[in-house]
Amino acid sequence: MKKLINKKTFIALTLIIAILLTAACGSTKDKTSDASTAETKAVESEASNSGEKALEDGVLDLGTNAAFPPYEYYEGEDIVGIDAEIAEAIANYLGYEYKIHDMEFANIIASIESGKVDGGIAGMTVNAERLESVNFSDSYATGIQSIIVTKNSDIQSIDDLEGKKIGTQFGTTGDNYARGDYGDDFVQSFDKGADAVIALLAGNIDCVIIDNEPAKNFVKTDDNLQLLDTDYAVEDYAIALPKDNAALLDEINGALKALKEDGTIPAIIEKYIPAE
Repeated sequence: MKKLINKKTFIALTLIIAILLTAACGSTKDKTSDASTAETKAVESEASNSGEKALEDGVLDLGTNAAFPPYEYYEGEDIVGIDAEIAEAIANYLGYEYKIHDMEFANIIASIESGKVDGGIAGMTVNAERLESVNFSDSYATGIQSIIVTKNSDIQSIDDLEGKKIGTQFGTTGDNYARGDYGDDFVQSFDKGADAVIALLAGNIDCVIIDNEPAKNFVKTDDNLQLLDTDYAVEDYAIALPKDNAALLDEINGALKALKEDGTIPAIIEKYIPAE
């Protein structure tokens, strides 16, 4: 005959079972919560990664040569001009801080390759030699290579440049074109366009090949200078960028497209080069 469980024993067993069930439920809840938290963090991490910027430090560092008005030049201690304002507009659009670094034009590409700067914006045109070292953005402006002579010069057209001593700014496309067209012996390169103009006024060279907008500024400030009517070359300006950062190239091109379409870039260019 089975023994009956007394009332005290029954109550004790009931309490033990209740405690065990509570512990089990609590354990299951904690594990579910942990799994849910881990899943949430994974989703947040994936979302964060999908919105990663090309520049981890959040700063767009660009090299320029601030002796190239109206594209870049000094106003007091600040670098201003078309390129400076376009660079700042791009940085703002992309959510980056912005810094511009003045250097010799010929050093810009080397500074990009070494990682000293993230890119270069300096009235720079695309050519095969530069493409070996850097990528280029879409074009943001059109430039013209012009020829400066003195008013008493016997150079009346491009046809008269043969055998003349030509001044250029070192590393520019004007420098490359002149050397290709007339040979190294007839081209003297200077670190700055202004130095070439000084040499022209001193009679040390016969003409200067340089971008049209700075050329117009030089002529405007000295009555002894004039521009030939014929353009030496027409080219597009673009931003030089590192070969190993395709994401930055995509970001810059996206910003340029948007800033052209909303009128920001045309307005900047019009501010410095009013339509005639």
